[in-house]
Amino acid sequence: MAYETILYEVDGPVLTITLNRPDKLNAYTAVMGAELQQAFERADADDDVRVVIVTGSGRGFCAGADISGGSGAFDTKAEGSVAFAAPNAPRQSGGGFVGAIFHCRKPSIAAINGAAVGVGATLTLPMDIRIAAEGAKIGFVFARRGLVPEAGSAWFLPQLVGLPTALKWCLTGSLLSAAEAQAGGLLAEVVPPDQLLPRARELALLIAENTAPVSIALARQMLWKFAGEDSPDGALAIDGHLSMVLGAGPDVKEGVAAFLEKRPPKFPGKVSTDMPEAWTKLV
Repeated sequence: MAYETILYEVDGPVLTITLNRPDKLNAYTAVMGAELQQAFERADADDDVRVVIVTGSGRGFCAGADISGGSGAFDTKAEGSVAFAAPNAPRQSGGGFVGAIFHCRKPSIAAINGAAVGVGATLTLPMDIRIAAEGAKIGFVFARRGLVPEAGSAWFLPQLVGLPTALKWCLTGSLLSAAEAQAGGLLAEVVPPDQLLPRARELALLIAENTAPVSIALARQMLWKFAGEDSPDGALAIDGHLSMVLGAGPDVKEGVAAFLEKRPPKFPGKVSTDMPEAWTKLV
């Protein structure tokens, strides 16, 4: 499948999606949003893909929406608008690229190699791990453009960094250094630029080579779903059941055997065919 604005490259169990408009610092367009949705839906259906890395080509990650069309760039009635519902743009459904990333049964890692501003920052929020290169800048600048936080970020950002920090970042619209974003809890790691993609792949392989695909799909949704609840009751209502179902299955038997035999596991379960029925309560 050919894409206009992204690259889709699979190497072993790891898919790398590269935002690919380097001459525009990978500025977001409606076409890019639709292609990101298609790419994550494709990855979700491919059992050979275990982990997704998202990065940017050139010196930027994503410098926000493409406003090269001028002051009407966000007017959905205007030709050439970059907005999510722009005329003549591919239509997104089911939450668009945000829903596709969030509901993907494969974990995702944002490797932020440069500026990640506006939608360039918010598109990383439904991903599971964010790492950045030293020197990267991140900004939730919507109020400075007369906009509001989009792409579900009014939910995601407080979940990740807490309400006080989310309010400070969104109300000031300030650009954050990678160190500030890490201190606030948004980034898991900050590394030298030349180590960014190797470190992202190292993390991806740590997941792909040591964990069960079905367990990962369930665990990431459980953590996202229950982290913001007022009590553990919701988690308690389902985690015991899932442990019993999985405990009787082949993945757990293989995991225990691999541990006892001191060898790498070879989990047989596939997310395309072996998700337990209780999965539907998490999505």
